[in-house]
Amino acid sequence: MKTQMIHTRIDENLKREAELVFSALGINTADAIRMFLTQVTLKRGIPFDVKIPNKETREAMEDARLNRNMTRISVDDLDLLFNA
Repeated sequence: MKTQMIHTRIDENLKREAELVFSALGINTADAIRMFLTQVTLKRGIPFDVKIPNKETREAMEDARLNRNMTRISVDDLDLLFNA
């Protein structure tokens, strides 16, 4: 099987955070990229919704980026919220 090399520039923080997730999943970045490309071919498109966020979502994203209007919540409260 022939293989091809992919070179791309990625934000340092994005790469580091993604690698932490991959590590927790027991895979590396190359495995994750292969999985993504496999799903693209199987689904004949991007394997998740790609949408332009509405105004409310954009504002929430900006608030989160600036750490503005944020509410602290404990892990226990979060667990209760998701298991309600």
